[in-house]
Amino acid sequence: MKKITIKDIATEAEVSISTVSFVINGKGEKMGISAAVIKKVQDVAESLNYRPSMIATSLRTGKTRSIGLIVEDISNQFFADLARVIEDEAKNIDYRVFYCSTGDDDERSEELIHSLLQANVDGFIITPTKNLEEKIDLLLKLKKPVVLIDRYFPGQRVSHVVVDNYEASNSATKFLINKGCKNIAVVNSTSEMVQMKLREDGYRDALKENGNYNETLVLHIDYHSNEEGRIAAIVNFFEKNPDIDAVLFLANYMGLAGLQAFRRIGISIPEDISVICFDDHDSFKLHTPTITVVAQPIEDIAIKSIQLLMSQMTDMETFKVEKSLKKGNLIIRESV
Repeated sequence: MKKITIKDIATEAEVSISTVSFVINGKGEKMGISAAVIKKVQDVAESLNYRPSMIATSLRTGKTRSIGLIVEDISNQFFADLARVIEDEAKNIDYRVFYCSTGDDDERSEELIHSLLQANVDGFIITPTKNLEEKIDLLLKLKKPVVLIDRYFPGQRVSHVVVDNYEASNSATKFLINKGCKNIAVVNSTSEMVQMKLREDGYRDALKENGNYNETLVLHIDYHSNEEGRIAAIVNFFEKNPDIDAVLFLANYMGLAGLQAFRRIGISIPEDISVICFDDHDSFKLHTPTITVVAQPIEDIAIKSIQLLMSQMTDMETFKVEKSLKKGNLIIRESV
C-alpha cells in the first residue's frame, strides 16, 4: 500500500505543499490560512488516512510522542497487564509505547535505557533493577521525564507509583493468623529490591507481634533459577518442614511453582496448607481450589504513572516529585 505524503494531500485539496505543511503542523492560522482551507486540508488528510512520519516530526519538534516502558518480565502476567493498561492510557493522549524486559539484569537494563535514549523517547516508565540507581540519576541530569513503578530507590528524588507492600503483606499474614494458622512460611526470591524486602518485613513483623516468628520457615529462591529449579527448592523446603500449615508466596511465579510442588508431593490445599500469593494470575482463578491473592491495583498504578509522566513532559522545570503509594487488595478465595 502506497504511503500517503503531504504532496498527495496538496494534490487532492488543490493547494500548495507548503499550505499542507503549515496546516498539519498546527501553524495554519498563524500563517494566515483561512479556516475553510484549513478544514479542507484536514478533511483530505483524514480521508487519505495520512500518518505523519515519526522521524520527520521528531526532527521538527524534538518530540517523538513516544514513551519507553521498561519492565522486569513482560511475560509475567502482572507486568503484561500493567503494560497493556499503560499502552491504552498512552494511546488516549496520542502517544505510542515501546516496551521491553530486563530479566532483572542490570547490564540489560542499562542497554535498554541507552537504546531508548537513542530513539529519542519523550519519557521513561521503569521497573528498575537492583543497581540501576545511577542510570536513573543520569536520566534526571539529562532532564528526561522518569517515573518508576513497582519498586524504587529510597532517598532518590524521582516520582514513583508502588503498592504499599509492607501493609499488604502484613495484613495477609494477620489474615492467616486469624484463621488459626500456627506455622506460617514465606517464599521469597534472593532479589534485594525494596518491594521484596518490604513484603518479607510485613510478614515477619506480623508474626513477631503474634509471638510465633520462626526464621527457619523463610525460603529464599534464586531469582535466576528456572521453573524446575524453583519447584525443586520448594519441594525440598516443605519436605523438611512438614508442620507448615500456611504459606505466603511473595510473587506469582513463585506461587505457580509452589502449586506444582504441592501436587508433586501430595500436599492438599487448604486441607494440609493454606495459601496466599502476591499478584493475581489467571491460573489462580482456574486452580481447584481457587487461590487467595494480594492483588495490586494495576489500573490505578498505570493511570497514575502516565499522569506523573505527563506532568514532567508538559513542564520539566516546575513539576513536583510525587511518591504515590497504592493499597493492595486481599482477594479471598478457597485456598485459606
